[in-house]
Amino acid sequence: MLQLNLLGEQRLTLLGVDLVAGGSRAVELLAYLVLHPGIRVPRPVLAGTFWPDTPERQAMTNLRRELHNLRQLLEGVDCLAASNGAIGWIPAPGLRVDVQVFAAEREAALLAASEPDLREFLAHAQLALDEYRGDLMPGNYSDWVPAARERIRTECTALCDETVAAWTALGEGRHALAVAGQRIAIQPLEEAGYRGLIRAHLALGDRAAALHAFHRCTAVLERELGVAPSAETRNLLGPSRTPAAGVADALGRGAGHPPIGRAREMAVLRQCWEETRAGRGGLLVLSGAPGVGKTHLAAALGDLARATGAVVAQARCVDASGRIPLAPVAVWLRSRDFAPVLATLPAPLRREAARLLPEVLPDLLTDLLEPAGPAPRAGSGRAMVDAWQRFRFFEALATTVESTGRPTLFVLDDLQWCDADTAAWLAFLLGSGRAANLLVAATLRAGGENGAAAVAGLLQGARSAGLLREMGVAPLEAAASGELAGHIRGRALDEAETRLLQAATGGYPLYVLEAARAFPEAESFPEAGFSPLLGRRMQRLSPQARHVAELAAAFGHDISLDLLSEAGDLETGELVDAIDELWGLGILLPAGSGYGFGHNLLRAAAYEGATPAKRWLLHRRLAQGLELLHAGNLDAVASTLAEQYTLGSSPERALPFHLRAGADAARVFANSAALKSYGQALGLISTQPAGRARDTAELSVRRSMSPPQTALLGYSSAELLGNLERIRELALALGQREVLADSLIGIFAGRYVQGRIGPSYKIARQALELAGDDPDLLGQAHFAVAGAAQGLGRAAEAIGHFARCSEIGRPGYSYILGTRLEIHARGWASHAHWLVGDDARATELADEALSMSGQGELPYTRAVALAYAALLQQLRGDTAALEPLTTELLALCRRYDLAYYGQWGEILQGRLAGGPEGTAQIRAGIAVLRAHDALARMPYWLSLLAENLAAEGDRKGACAVLDAALATAEQHSDVWWLPEVLRLRAGHARGPERRGMLDRARALAEGQGSTALLRRLEMDANA
Repeated sequence: MLQLNLLGEQRLTLLGVDLVAGGSRAVELLAYLVLHPGIRVPRPVLAGTFWPDTPERQAMTNLRRELHNLRQLLEGVDCLAASNGAIGWIPAPGLRVDVQVFAAEREAALLAASEPDLREFLAHAQLALDEYRGDLMPGNYSDWVPAARERIRTECTALCDETVAAWTALGEGRHALAVAGQRIAIQPLEEAGYRGLIRAHLALGDRAAALHAFHRCTAVLERELGVAPSAETRNLLGPSRTPAAGVADALGRGAGHPPIGRAREMAVLRQCWEETRAGRGGLLVLSGAPGVGKTHLAAALGDLARATGAVVAQARCVDASGRIPLAPVAVWLRSRDFAPVLATLPAPLRREAARLLPEVLPDLLTDLLEPAGPAPRAGSGRAMVDAWQRFRFFEALATTVESTGRPTLFVLDDLQWCDADTAAWLAFLLGSGRAANLLVAATLRAGGENGAAAVAGLLQGARSAGLLREMGVAPLEAAASGELAGHIRGRALDEAETRLLQAATGGYPLYVLEAARAFPEAESFPEAGFSPLLGRRMQRLSPQARHVAELAAAFGHDISLDLLSEAGDLETGELVDAIDELWGLGILLPAGSGYGFGHNLLRAAAYEGATPAKRWLLHRRLAQGLELLHAGNLDAVASTLAEQYTLGSSPERALPFHLRAGADAARVFANSAALKSYGQALGLISTQPAGRARDTAELSVRRSMSPPQTALLGYSSAELLGNLERIRELALALGQREVLADSLIGIFAGRYVQGRIGPSYKIARQALELAGDDPDLLGQAHFAVAGAAQGLGRAAEAIGHFARCSEIGRPGYSYILGTRLEIHARGWASHAHWLVGDDARATELADEALSMSGQGELPYTRAVALAYAALLQQLRGDTAALEPLTTELLALCRRYDLAYYGQWGEILQGRLAGGPEGTAQIRAGIAVLRAHDALARMPYWLSLLAENLAAEGDRKGACAVLDAALATAEQHSDVWWLPEVLRLRAGHARGPERRGMLDRARALAEGQGSTALLRRLEMDANA
């Protein structure tokens, strides 16, 4: 059956498969007719509606084309009725439309309500609400859509209210709670929705959750609308329920009111925002000392941006070893403004986004990696696949941000604690050209960039690109401090009081607010300052409130109500009173499903106020509570559990969660975070008694480490090779043959890329001896032997092993380098065939590799096929064929930041271009390869540089480069190109020296069976 979904997405599917790409005009035309049931719309009206700026004749032509396309898509479903030049939609078997199902079930529910029959009403109402998965046609801004969207949203909101009331009347609190939550998601700024949620919680006896809903309501209304909850809402929790003094001031002066004493800063912020709206976005950093008011200013910028209709999302970095990579990005993209965009992303991008947002896109959790082929062994394969997939993942998230079609503000608090992967994504986003209407406003402790390499790199990159704006935030002047304190006290301070206040607080807004709350008379201001006061304020809390504050501080970031309840060991009434006390003082503020500290200094004061023994107990309780609450999905909180168990002195419990955290980080390509977790796991394992059990555990962790190491550091890195060597030792000691062979193949790859051809050949031979009958191991081992043999100048031997690799290896298997083995083998084998003089077979193999790599989403394998094909055309001297190959190769490598083969492209393109610019390009490519210790084929690359220099008339430079090529070839046994290097060097020599070089080149070429290079020598002799 065909399915047309218009609520929360815009898709026409058959058996779950999209029939057309998102944004199809034919599907939009069908949607228009569906939303005007029973009406025959004249064709000129339709044409004018969809193509208002197009001449009438052309608009009618467009309409005929789209109607034809639509009938093709409907595949015989007779739902379009045409007569007298008009067309309309009629219900028909074979097509299900969610909007129509919603409307029909809603009508049935309303009819049942009039009976009245609550059970019948609820049955139909629930079916209608199930269809409403989001706004009508999200992301579509055609003139006719907003009115229809608002009408259906209003109908759904009213149905939610009636459904909540009905479930509550029947005593079905949990059903009422679910619908109340849906109602708030639909209309997040309507106070009535929060009242329904509060009543549902109270009906279930969950007063803590009801209080949290009230606190959320207060924060949303205050931030978005600048108003307080009504008396009706406040009285649900008791007649005295009023917003606490100072909560609004924690964000400045509330919506629409700039912070006190910040006129200069606000002028800068307004200018930055206007520039962003004009298409000149970037990164704005507000830096200053703790407590100086950076967060307040960022919040004021958020108010300013919201007033212009922008997308505004806020997140905070945390100072905790258990922080989750990319957590701020996930918080941003969970904002309601991005839900419609996520729903309409193309399937490949939605699949990537699902890595980070599994709860938002649950239907796309499977098949996240490349399709086809068996799953690779742990620790082998997927390595470089992940390297390029990380960039596709980044692209998907960046596309989500870009696709709102509106100016966007991301606020990021405490940039100094930003994780490396969030910093990398921000650098990607800002540098991708998608950030024209995006401003990232980050707060940064003065000097904080000096403590984190990732943050320093982000700032330096943005500064170099001209995308960085920096604003230092200074303490308030005395008059502004007095005005702020007077605002809290409800009376103006006189000159003497203001002077005392400024001397005591230094003009830091956090301390000014603290002074205004804590001291009824100005004369009691402590001259020593207010830093110790935060700790003393914690001591003045009730025992229950202090316990909750310490628990939240030990957790380190926003803590859920469920966890506070599970780990707090308090009666419900005590917990409610404690949270309300902390909220009233502005210490804990609502955040997500729980609470977070209004300022990190408050968190530090709460944590430091607990004794070491109390901290140990807090961490232990938090870990146990987390494990109970997330028993069905421990991966999501693995890094936090590992941290809490470590701080709670339970390393044996922390170990498995370090491993889970590493795997979860690798899933979103957070390779540095994954390696950190695996490193912590190795540290814990090293404390265990020596023996087989410890070696087995270490081997498992090290195998999991190798893919993120490869992706992050490159497969010739010392860290990766050291890890693989240790895997070899452990596998040998434990008698694990397959693991030993896997490690040898990985070591071969690293040694080969380093240019150590002789050792890599010996390692490859050892792997071949161990491979046995395993087709995967055997195919990879033959591949390794073939590659090393060619480097040693044994082209015929290489051809035999490449052929065996293709015969034995299973198609689709991901080799340790992250490529499709059957494609990589064909590309590399083409060079061996060219060397032995079989040009036709060489070209055939390269073409096969290119054809196979063009099927499916295989950017890295495609780059490999292009690189080998381009190098072959350079060998053949076919510049016409070389140019398009290098162009595509470089575009692919630059898009996905693919190293190594990207340098191949740079060098080959430089040789193709010639001249000083081409020479500079070759030198740059060679320099990058050398910097990464990737010296394989270096004699060949140097020979291309020498040819360019010779063509420019720099004979001395060419000779020096060729001498370096000779030394490199002999030092590393990379001799397959040595005859040609000798021939080129002989061209700059005279007499006996020239003859000696040519004789040696001929002897080498004959010994290698290199017919192609012998021909070049013969051509020189004839010349």
